[in-house]
Amino acid sequence: MMRFLSAHCLFVLACLSGFASAAEPAVTVATLPGTQPLTWTDDLASRLVDGVDRFLLRKLEASIAERPRHWQRDFSSPEAYQKSIEPNRKRLAHILGVRDERTAFDHPEIISTPAQPTEVGRGPGYKIFAVRWPVLRLVHGEGLLLVPDGNLPAARVVAIPDADQTPEMICGLTEGVPAASQYARRLAENGCLVLVPTLISRELQARHGRATVTNREFLYRSAFELGRHLIGYELQKVLAGVDWFVKEAGQRDAKIGVMGWGEGGLLALYAAALDPRIDAVCVSGHFDSRQDIWQQPLDRNVFGLLEQFGDAELASLIAPRPLIVEACRGPELELPSQGGAPARLATPQLARVQAEAARAEELGRMKIDLVAVDAGNGPFGSDQALERLLQALGARLGAGAPGPLERLRNAFDPAPRQNRQILEIDDHNQWLLVESPYIRQQFMNKLDTSSLDKYAQSVEWYREFFRREVIGWFDDDRLPFNPRTRKSYDTEKWTGYEVVLDVWPDVFAYGILLLPKDLKPGEKRPVVVCQHGLEGRPQDVIIGGNRAYNEFASKLAERGFITFAPQNLYLFKDRFRTLQRKANPLKKSLFSVIVPQHQQIVDWLSTLPHVDPQRIGFYGLSYGGKSAMRIPPLVKNYCLSICSADFNEWVWKNASSRAPQSYVWTGEYEIFEFDLGSTFNYAEMAALIAPRPFMVERGHFDGVAPDETVAYEFAKVRHLYNARLGIGDRCELEWFVGPHSIHGVGTFDFLHRQLNWPKP
Repeated sequence: MMRFLSAHCLFVLACLSGFASAAEPAVTVATLPGTQPLTWTDDLASRLVDGVDRFLLRKLEASIAERPRHWQRDFSSPEAYQKSIEPNRKRLAHILGVRDERTAFDHPEIISTPAQPTEVGRGPGYKIFAVRWPVLRLVHGEGLLLVPDGNLPAARVVAIPDADQTPEMICGLTEGVPAASQYARRLAENGCLVLVPTLISRELQARHGRATVTNREFLYRSAFELGRHLIGYELQKVLAGVDWFVKEAGQRDAKIGVMGWGEGGLLALYAAALDPRIDAVCVSGHFDSRQDIWQQPLDRNVFGLLEQFGDAELASLIAPRPLIVEACRGPELELPSQGGAPARLATPQLARVQAEAARAEELGRMKIDLVAVDAGNGPFGSDQALERLLQALGARLGAGAPGPLERLRNAFDPAPRQNRQILEIDDHNQWLLVESPYIRQQFMNKLDTSSLDKYAQSVEWYREFFRREVIGWFDDDRLPFNPRTRKSYDTEKWTGYEVVLDVWPDVFAYGILLLPKDLKPGEKRPVVVCQHGLEGRPQDVIIGGNRAYNEFASKLAERGFITFAPQNLYLFKDRFRTLQRKANPLKKSLFSVIVPQHQQIVDWLSTLPHVDPQRIGFYGLSYGGKSAMRIPPLVKNYCLSICSADFNEWVWKNASSRAPQSYVWTGEYEIFEFDLGSTFNYAEMAALIAPRPFMVERGHFDGVAPDETVAYEFAKVRHLYNARLGIGDRCELEWFVGPHSIHGVGTFDFLHRQLNWPKP
């Protein structure tokens, strides 16, 4: 019987082997000389996106082990420890956008009207007022102030609700939170002066009739581009409250605490990490490992967060001050993909909370007071958590349930207040946008344009900054090419080969090489790398009549150029956009992968017998034009760059909440790049390409941007090339009457001239 089964298995394996051979006919694949057969039969673009996804997920997990190199903790004394972590604290403030000087004030303003009494509520031993307080130039905090009777409060606490709660809910003035969880009210009942800020809500709206995004994501988008963050704005409101507490306390010994649940817990953790004046903090329903931050609402996306910080590292910035972590039920929600980033929030698992707390205790040599309510799934604002916080602040929790509360408002609608808060942050973002050209001008003032040699030397610092701080750079060594090819086109004038090159484990470069058939032995020709746009494929730029691309790769091959059409990562909608979400917390971006892929492509092309390595140019449309501004600055093998159907005032396009062309209204939620407003708009990116030739191709009816913003930004590039460097012949802009497409007239002439190849 065993012999029969063995023989049967061998027969089945032989059959399967035959089918595999039929599916992967390695022997019959026509290949480029010197390469192995490409036998993959699946969708190579899909395989590419999946591979990069696995690569980034590994990097996210590895980030925990990489963080210690950014820290030099000194435990020799409390003062030495605080000094040793100060660089990390400053870095955290930078990436959270906590940069602007706060407005000083004597006390919050009480909001009242003839129809509304000064007090909005009253409880046993305290009164509640509606208040606002100045924070930044155009931004105020607004919420409630709970004032205990008597002259000296037991403590001063900023109590922060979740984004989907109002201050009134955690004070008991309106429905929405059970009395036992109304921690602002209970802190006031126990003698605390309590400030409760309003947070921006997660309400979904169709913006400008287009993408449906939350209020929080809408404000995040502009702020992120301008080096600010919604988290940072809300932290500024909390810290302005701390400023007032410190001033109000004077010489009296009254401690300051912060407590929050959900989004409020996030802000409480960040606030205490940033500000040593906070004596104790309670983080409720939030403390966790942050490896899945890419799945959470986009307004939690912090560029470079996981490079140095998880919740444990944030806790170590609080040490040795008391930190109470309440493991309880957290906010739970799912956000749909309707133009905004799909996301979900779930209650942190108790085991993960415990593990992160244990890691924090080891890092900061601290003791975290962990309160697990009903195994981490119970209601927030528990007696245990409040008691521990009050003890840490030198106060105590009285016995019994919350006392009676008198509501003194006749009616209350939180919507006008929410709208004011949204408008103020948006107005501040728009003010920053107006100021941003002057900030960038100052940033770029180290460029030396007195000669081409001095320019080449001085621009390198900016290229490295762009590589490390804007695009993001993986230090991983690239693998050997291991080129695999197969013939996929055979026309009268050129032959096309699909090409796959290894880059990193799970990451490869894929594209299509077109070789003119009139190549002569020993002849070296220029190459044009022809880059597709959003949701595109290499095939789109070669054949098929796509009106945007106008088959420019094959037309250039017919003119005698060797062309290569790479597959870039930006396709499959949310599948590629979540790659950006996974990359950003690592201080990386899509282009952190795309740039090394192109470096591998260009390096391999340079080995081909008919390629002149000194004459390899880049030409991209739309998202390929976006690539033309980001890849050639870092892949110096590209001897020129042509940006088609994309060049404009890029920071304006990403941050304006006035312009109909702005990305704040659209589904491209991955498009925003942190702090470009302070560093690199398109003119500054073009400066990283200089002194190599650079050209813009622009259709008058291209909806990307109006002509005037394109001309405004290009004028700065033209000034650099022509007036400052004296190389105006290397810089052009072609206008044509047409839409978002390859025109292929002035650009083709530019390629022939700059790549020294005769016109047909």
